[in-house]
Amino acid sequence: MSALHVVLVDDHTLFRKGLAELLEREDLVHVDAITGDPGEVAALLRRHAPDVLLLDLNIAGTDGILVMQDLRRDGFTLPVLLLTVSEAEEDMARALRSGANGYLLKSMEPDELVDAIQRAARGESVVAPAMTAKLVRLLDSKNTSSTSLLESLTQREREILSHLARGESNKAIARALDISYDTVKLHVRHILAKLNLSSRVEAAVFAVENRLTPGIDVGRKG
Repeated sequence: MSALHVVLVDDHTLFRKGLAELLEREDLVHVDAITGDPGEVAALLRRHAPDVLLLDLNIAGTDGILVMQDLRRDGFTLPVLLLTVSEAEEDMARALRSGANGYLLKSMEPDELVDAIQRAARGESVVAPAMTAKLVRLLDSKNTSSTSLLESLTQREREILSHLARGESNKAIARALDISYDTVKLHVRHILAKLNLSSRVEAAVFAVENRLTPGIDVGRKG
């Protein structure tokens, strides 16, 4: 398996250098560039074209989510994994609702981070294992009536929701159901709107809670 390429953005010099060294030791990830300056990120992404961006949530002088949103507006579509020390439910909610592909804790083991990077590169959404229960609780607090919400979905939308819960990308779902990629994207958009959810991770957990799929790995525990 060829190594995945990442760019790491964090304003703590020792942390970003140490994390880069640890990731490189795993042989499955190559860190193309590291920086503590959010203003350099776009240029680094254009220069290296990495598979995944690792971005500090609470980067000095700005906010990781704002940096991510600026990158999206500039046309960058690569997966963005937010790194943080915060286990606050509201921080995770804001990150996922803003379109982050993952919410990872800086206390995670290197092999867990590598696994998260690999999954993000495949189009999956990831949260740290320690945050899984909080994600479920977050969904419970905003979910009014699961039964009525499910009844609003078409049979095809339910099929796609079950594939989302298995962490499959839009391309993989399109192949499995023999429909176009654009059709899957449209269905996913409709699913999130009907369920009043904001991300694929939330949709996946919703599916598991309502037994539309045998299981979900929103965060592995090693």
